[in-house]
Amino acid sequence: MSWVCVVPVKGSATAKSRLGDLPETFPARGALAEAFALDTVAALLAAEMVRQVLVVTNDPGAAAPLAALGAQIVPELPQTSVLDAPSGPDAAPRDPLNAAITEGIRVAQERYPLSHIAVLTGDLPALTVADVETTLSIASAHDRAMVADEEGAGTTALLARAGVPLTPQFGIGSRAAHEAAGHRPLDLPATASIRRDVDTVDNLAEVLRRGVGAHTSALIARSQAIPD
Repeated sequence: MSWVCVVPVKGSATAKSRLGDLPETFPARGALAEAFALDTVAALLAAEMVRQVLVVTNDPGAAAPLAALGAQIVPELPQTSVLDAPSGPDAAPRDPLNAAITEGIRVAQERYPLSHIAVLTGDLPALTVADVETTLSIASAHDRAMVADEEGAGTTALLARAGVPLTPQFGIGSRAAHEAAGHRPLDLPATASIRRDVDTVDNLAEVLRRGVGAHTSALIARSQAIPD
């Protein structure tokens, strides 16, 4: 009952734009996004049920430390224009995020055909190994499952058993879209770490209050250290 996890990671130049202007004592958005991804991937790799983590990115700077943790790097495919993109019910999603995830799913199914697939957002700095194990264990009972974000409208994890088609629809209203596609929302408490993605300054303040992983914690500590 092994799982392969797919995690999309943006380049630092475009990462976490919704965080807006952070206080001067905070790191830059790109550095925060990299730390979030490192903590997300580290928790996944430490989970006994996780066979491998595939990180989909086109940013070599982000790829190197994630590969050092033990993740496999999957390059994003070049993006086509809307006019050139394929159409029809079997076409891959056109937006960059879902296109990157789709490529990660394809590679995961090709390399690990007997493993279940879980897609997780790369902005879960509070993610714990215990919550990963709980989520995967519950999801194993369903062909398709999902984890809603803490607010309830978005998606932080999309899961499917081995051999079951999986089409990501991340973005605004993703929970409704994924439920309509047959993904069962897992009954996890709103405070579960796997539901605590970071899109806004308020989200960031909340996860810092509750506790984050080693990479994010160290980054915050360095940025707020008082010089001698």
